[in-house]
Amino acid sequence: MDIPRILLGLLFLVSGIDGLLLVFTGTNYINPPTSPAGLAFEHALKVSGFFWPLMKSINLIGAVMLLSNRAPALGVALLLPIITVIIGFHIALNPGGMPVAVVLAVVTGMLLIAYRDRYAALLR
Repeated sequence: MDIPRILLGLLFLVSGIDGLLLVFTGTNYINPPTSPAGLAFEHALKVSGFFWPLMKSINLIGAVMLLSNRAPALGVALLLPIITVIIGFHIALNPGGMPVAVVLAVVTGMLLIAYRDRYAALLR
């Protein structure tokens, strides 16, 4: 499961770094095409004052856990709520980003299956 772990880790590492650069410098370097409704949602997250930096910090922590292969199941668990929102975001607000959502869902599903023994105690 190295390829899905590294792919998910790199995706969230880049996202986390770009998001925190926005917080500290005011500049976003990655600007994927987003619908007007999607931009409004993203703007609301940013102007909340706390949620954007929190989310991007969790992105970085989860990414480092995945890329370093230190507690990767915990890294996926930390990222799972964010992944769920990203997938919902693309379904409801930004259908043009569905290819990203599908890749994210497939890679996450592969890792959830690979680490299912580590999540077993949570599901009892």
